[in-house]
Amino acid sequence: MRSFGTGTETATRRLSRLAVVVALGLVFASLVGLDSPASTPIYLYGVTALLAIGLYSSASGIPREAMKDLRLLLVAVTLGVVLKALLITGVMLLVMREPVALVLGIAVAQIDPLSVAAMSGRSRLSPRALALLRAWSAFDDPITALLIVYVSAFTLDWSGVAGHVAGAPAVADVTSYLLNLTANLGFAAGTWLVWAAARWLLRRGGRGNTRRPATTALMLLLLAALVTVAVMNYLMLGIALVGLFFRPLAPEVVDRVSGGALTLAGFALGMLLTPGIDPLLGVVLGLATFGSQVFVGYALTRRLPSTDRGYLMLGQQNGITAIVLSLTLEPAFPGVVGIVAPAILVVNLLHIVSNGWWARRLEPGPPPPVVPSASVPSAPDRLPAPQRRARR
Repeated sequence: MRSFGTGTETATRRLSRLAVVVALGLVFASLVGLDSPASTPIYLYGVTALLAIGLYSSASGIPREAMKDLRLLLVAVTLGVVLKALLITGVMLLVMREPVALVLGIAVAQIDPLSVAAMSGRSRLSPRALALLRAWSAFDDPITALLIVYVSAFTLDWSGVAGHVAGAPAVADVTSYLLNLTANLGFAAGTWLVWAAARWLLRRGGRGNTRRPATTALMLLLLAALVTVAVMNYLMLGIALVGLFFRPLAPEVVDRVSGGALTLAGFALGMLLTPGIDPLLGVVLGLATFGSQVFVGYALTRRLPSTDRGYLMLGQQNGITAIVLSLTLEPAFPGVVGIVAPAILVVNLLHIVSNGWWARRLEPGPPPPVVPSASVPSAPDRLPAPQRRARR
């Protein structure tokens, strides 16, 4: 039996671990008898902190090689993300005919960067395509988080339900959106100025290339302060932009922190599943999400080699951002978690199966059988019998 390849084996292990964590959260909530934990302020700040950690980690892991395909990357994380969200939302509106379909389509429109990073070391993607996928998965996280902020207020107005999503404006108007965007950009710009000034001072003092413990501790304190400010003011795009240049942590440390955030998010997801799930809507949402990636990936990667193009078309995975966005939406839109949870399972199962099929399709076939030379008749023997007699 042929294996599915190391990339899909890694995805299978990650999905299995996540399923176990979600199940533990569900068992814990059932035993303790938690009643509506999503309505507490601690829950809201905790979920926002998990989202901030995930977004910062995603942006800080973007490789420099990704900038070589800057035009394609910009199209993917702007037009591509919006187009995916519109496709998913259109399907869910046809099925549900409810305003909540708007936020459902955005919550799962991104590609999970932690899953991409986990399989990148064993992927068959070319270095160029892998760098593009990692950057795509990192950049589309803050885009979907920002869209959730903007669209949730409109969705609540449309549905006529009293509620509020963390970080969303009280009124769904252009002015509120522009103010929110300005605050995010101002936060990132101010951080960059402080970071640039600190680097200039270190270089001027002759310590620019040293890793002194005091300097490292100061940088870590600054990072903690930045995350705190971002969480308190829901500056999710801002903290993602900070991750592009301010990177005091080693990549392996960032990966461990991100893994811990995913574990906590999965546990929280399980705790909110005690009312049950909606498997039908979850399956529809998962199929629409994966199908939208196939369509958008096909449209955006026409100039790439067929091998890379196939992997990018089948690259949809959902993880920490989809989980945390659903946790963020749950207080205002009860039942969202029960739809997103099975959708994440469907998307990741489709990813494993389709990528395994694609890997098998790319495997070279068995070589043609070699005919032994002894069995090949000599030139005279291949002549018809009358000609052989004539030669004699």
